[in-house]
Amino acid sequence: MRILLLSNQPERTTRLLMFKATLESQGQDVIVPQFSSKGWLQIAREARQVLQKERPDAVHLFNVPDIIFHGLGKLKGSCYKKLIYDYRSPWGVELQMSFGPLARPAGEYFERELARIADVITAVNRPLAEKVRSYVPQEKPLFIVNNYPAHSFLEKSRAAARSDLANERPIVFMGRISRQEGIGNLLRLIEKIPEQTFWIIGDGPFSRWYLWNLPKNARFFGWQPHDKVAGLISQARICLIPHSESLLTPYATDKSVWKLNEYLLLGKTVVASGVTTEEKRKNLVVVKAEQLEEAVRENLRHEPEKLLAKDYRFWERNDQIIREVYESL
Repeated sequence: MRILLLSNQPERTTRLLMFKATLESQGQDVIVPQFSSKGWLQIAREARQVLQKERPDAVHLFNVPDIIFHGLGKLKGSCYKKLIYDYRSPWGVELQMSFGPLARPAGEYFERELARIADVITAVNRPLAEKVRSYVPQEKPLFIVNNYPAHSFLEKSRAAARSDLANERPIVFMGRISRQEGIGNLLRLIEKIPEQTFWIIGDGPFSRWYLWNLPKNARFFGWQPHDKVAGLISQARICLIPHSESLLTPYATDKSVWKLNEYLLLGKTVVASGVTTEEKRKNLVVVKAEQLEEAVRENLRHEPEKLLAKDYRFWERNDQIIREVYESL
């Protein structure tokens, strides 16, 4: 089967790349297009050109922003045969948070359009599966494929530890330097716990503005390749997800947040806010944003629990589900 994996930035969509690796290991012929621009209109034009040229058996579309792929259903039959819609983020809810309640119906209009023309739907966790299910008939096939790290991430952590920083056991934040990912909460926490070292791994368009007066107990690493990230996390004493509670909180769960699962896979204590738990996970502490300092101080007093075989969550456990997704076509 020739499968085209489609998103607005395919080369930077982790979930798409994880699907690619699994599908190729299962013997599928996988196409991942590259776009010349990040502009939505240009991506929309080039996506249609790619479909007209490649004419794949199936398109697997990874959503957000869904408006880019408006009208994709009109090409079904002539440019591709089947469509899988991967619902990994509630775009309508995101629009509401940015532009107010009136923006949500507009975003959900395009979500519904893609969900209805899809032959199969995949979702990243149960809350998102329930939301996208409300758009389509109950008989439409829907599969949940959780965001867990590959087994190789655990191996990389052992090989990539920084020997020059071996004596440090920092509190680690990894992610986009942005309001949405809790940079304000993080900076307040750094100031409130001056006796602890913090590492900030990541970047963002306004990172210099947010971090221009960074306290002395914090070190900014900037963006790091994924191979090096594993080594940096392996030295953490505690890992942070300092999100504020929002409309997105019910949809950000322990089965969908990549970095949360990477932290847990490496046996780290994770103090998180602005997320929801679907199952009890060893070493995961979820609190309200205003309780972050208290939770961090409490967990600095304890070492994380040792992981048993049953505690690990690897992407490879999705192999059979992904096989079933494509067999359902």
